[in-house]
Amino acid sequence: MLWHFTMSLDGFVAGPDHGMDWLTGMAFRPGLTEEYAATTGAVPGGRAGWDASPDPRLYGGAWTGPVFVLTHHPRDAPAVEGVTFLDRDPAEAVRIGLAAAGGKNLEVLSPTIGRQLLDLGLIDEIDIHLAPVLLGAGIRLYDNPGATPARLLGTGADPTAVVNLRYRPV
Repeated sequence: MLWHFTMSLDGFVAGPDHGMDWLTGMAFRPGLTEEYAATTGAVPGGRAGWDASPDPRLYGGAWTGPVFVLTHHPRDAPAVEGVTFLDRDPAEAVRIGLAAAGGKNLEVLSPTIGRQLLDLGLIDEIDIHLAPVLLGAGIRLYDNPGATPARLLGTGADPTAVVNLRYRPV
C-alpha cells in the first residue's frame, strides 16, 4: 500500500479548506502521471477531502478505477459512479480496497487515513513529491501531536541519510 502526496516544504499536502491551487505551475518529472495511472488499482480517501474535491478521475483523468471514501455518514453522500462510501474501520477498508485493486497499488490519498494506516503498520511505502513552496497553513501530511515520531527508512544507499534541500525565495 502506497501513501502518496505532493507536499510543501512546511509539511502541508493541501491548503486551507483542502485547497490545491498552490500546485499550479509546479513542474513534475516527465511521465510521473502516466506511471501512477498505470500502477494504481484503487484509492481510499477521507470524506473531508472528497467533499472539497469530489472527482474520482485522478491524475487529470489519466486514471479511473474504484475509489473508496471512508466516512461515518455514508447515507448522506451523493451517489457517484465508481465511488463507494464506507463506514468501516481503516483496516477493513484496506482489505476491501486491496481486493478491488487487482494486484496493483492501493494508493492512499488522505493524510488522516494514511496516518491511521501507518499507526496500524499497513503502509508499505510513502512517496512524497516535495514542492518548493511554503504554505504556512492547511492540511498537514502527518498531524499527530504527542505521538512518538514515526521513523522512516529511505531507499538510497544509506536508508538513514538526511535529504538536503537548498532553495532561494523568489
